[in-house]
Amino acid sequence: MKSCAQCQQQNQEDAKFCHQCGTELIEAPEQPSVASPVQTSEGTGDLWRGFIGPNADRYLEQFAKFGTEQSPRFALTWNWPAFLFMSFLWFLYRKMYLYAAVYAIGPMISAYFTGDVTGGIVWSIVAGATGNYIYYWHCREQIGAIKQQTWSDPIKRQIALKEAGGVQPYVIWVGVALYVLFSITMFKMIQEGTLDGEQAPTNPAKRSSTIST
Repeated sequence: MKSCAQCQQQNQEDAKFCHQCGTELIEAPEQPSVASPVQTSEGTGDLWRGFIGPNADRYLEQFAKFGTEQSPRFALTWNWPAFLFMSFLWFLYRKMYLYAAVYAIGPMISAYFTGDVTGGIVWSIVAGATGNYIYYWHCREQIGAIKQQTWSDPIKRQIALKEAGGVQPYVIWVGVALYVLFSITMFKMIQEGTLDGEQAPTNPAKRSSTIST
């Protein structure tokens, strides 16, 4: 229904004039929407979806919180896979090799210098809080390079998106293997500690009596 600006009478959507006072009905202009960082031109959203691959809509929803393409800014979001799993595995899964190396070596260096293995939890929290933003910039840089290199050949562009983007499924099995190995190691450590604790103290050997002659 259209509301008349003069008398506030409700009219049909296709009405040109108010049927009560005769005032011409003018359609209100649509409010321009704020462009998200990944939807500023035709087809750009499809490029991002093709690059991200699995869970593209969820990541695009998070990316929209980082402002516009012209002036992106950091916003606090949360990435559960980067936090719950070994952080370097998530970066490796998403083909961010530099960050995968940083999050693989960083916790070990921290534990070496501080002697506190719980520092890995801090690294996981940082990865969970910044993972989406880091991934946004990774996608943005890679997609920009692909657009420049294959701007006139859609087929080559699709191939480049598939090679540079998407995920590496084998990383899931690497993570499973590491968790199984970790669980076995912890079980053995606990078991050995329990057995040692349950061992009854042995009686000292009796001193043999000497026969004096």
